[in-house]
Amino acid sequence: MSLLPEQTKTAQTTPAIRPAAIADVPYIHDLLETYASTGNLLPRSMSEIYRHLRDFFVIDMNAKVAAIGALEIFTEDLGEVRSLVVAEEFAGRGLGRLMVRRITAEARQIGLRRLMALTYVPEFFHKLGFKTVPVETLPEKVWSVCLKCYKYNNCDEVAVLQELRETE
Repeated sequence: MSLLPEQTKTAQTTPAIRPAAIADVPYIHDLLETYASTGNLLPRSMSEIYRHLRDFFVIDMNAKVAAIGALEIFTEDLGEVRSLVVAEEFAGRGLGRLMVRRITAEARQIGLRRLMALTYVPEFFHKLGFKTVPVETLPEKVWSVCLKCYKYNNCDEVAVLQELRETE
């Protein structure tokens, strides 16, 4: 079966999201470090990325890691969108939205009922069905991760939450 010209173009330009692989770790680390250096993201060490590699998804474009994101699981009920980054050269192409949708689909597939994020851009998440909530309503996050954060007493991120419904 041959593809029509417009089908070929679509197939070539549609980014593919895949689970991260060992070879992606240096690229994931570099992207995270770039954004952490500006204060827009908390840093993660290479060893931490290796330990949590199965949480990460990657979007490849033009043979480069264009975007990353991770699903961290806290309980049988709650997961978090973490480490969501789009490389600057690929910004504005909807890759962040695609990544959050992929992470949301994964959260639903494994049976989570709630998905949260801490963010500086709540409007982005609002467009994807998340609502702003007080961080205190997410004790699983606060007591497992936030308590160890250097910003704990001075957190300036906004908590957003999406209730996940099973589709029938």
